[in-house]
Amino acid sequence: MFRFSLLKELKKRLRRKRRWLLLGAWFLLFGLFGAAAAVGWQMQPSASPADKPDRLEDHAAFSRNVADEPVDPQEEILARIQNEKGKRPVVMEKNYVCGEESQQLGELDSAAIMRIHEEHPQALIAIADDGTVTFTEMVNDLSPQCKDNAFFGIDADGNLTLFDGLPQEDHVIKTFFQLNIRYLESSLPRETVEQLHKGIRVTDLAEYHSVLSTFSDYAVDETEKVMNPQ
Repeated sequence: MFRFSLLKELKKRLRRKRRWLLLGAWFLLFGLFGAAAAVGWQMQPSASPADKPDRLEDHAAFSRNVADEPVDPQEEILARIQNEKGKRPVVMEKNYVCGEESQQLGELDSAAIMRIHEEHPQALIAIADDGTVTFTEMVNDLSPQCKDNAFFGIDADGNLTLFDGLPQEDHVIKTFFQLNIRYLESSLPRETVEQLHKGIRVTDLAEYHSVLSTFSDYAVDETEKVMNPQ
């Protein structure tokens, strides 16, 4: 009887110990899990303002790139005119190889100004301080005035010059380069030299370039190269 009671008591104690061991194991397991989680959170990099907004940085960089793109001044002026409701004075200018023309087109609204742009897409457009819109078209030709009255000659300083009218009238259109008069007079026929002093008429672009080409050989810089070869 005593032996039975002793065994029974031992079994109770063993069961209690097992419960405590099991409970301790569970506490130990949960403790280890919590510690591991804490270490994991500490090792994970914090989201700093520099790391978080990758997309924001990309967007900002894209915005800077777009802002840095050059804006076409012509497109900017056209957009400005297109959005206006009033009228502006408009001038059409033509710059020729020789001479220029200017025509006042009056006060025009934005629609009329845009039509001029469509008709002359190569013309440069500008807005002056007084609000005048100017179209400037480059023309690879002589102006009608030059075709009627342009002469090549020599000015008082010995420069090859284009005149509006005879050289004696001294209405200078354009000065090109200084001539070596001595070299020119010793190299060309007397009649040609006299004709240059009186004025050589040009009526088209081919004649214009021909005279320039001929007398460019007698420019001071060119003749110095011929007379002083190195």
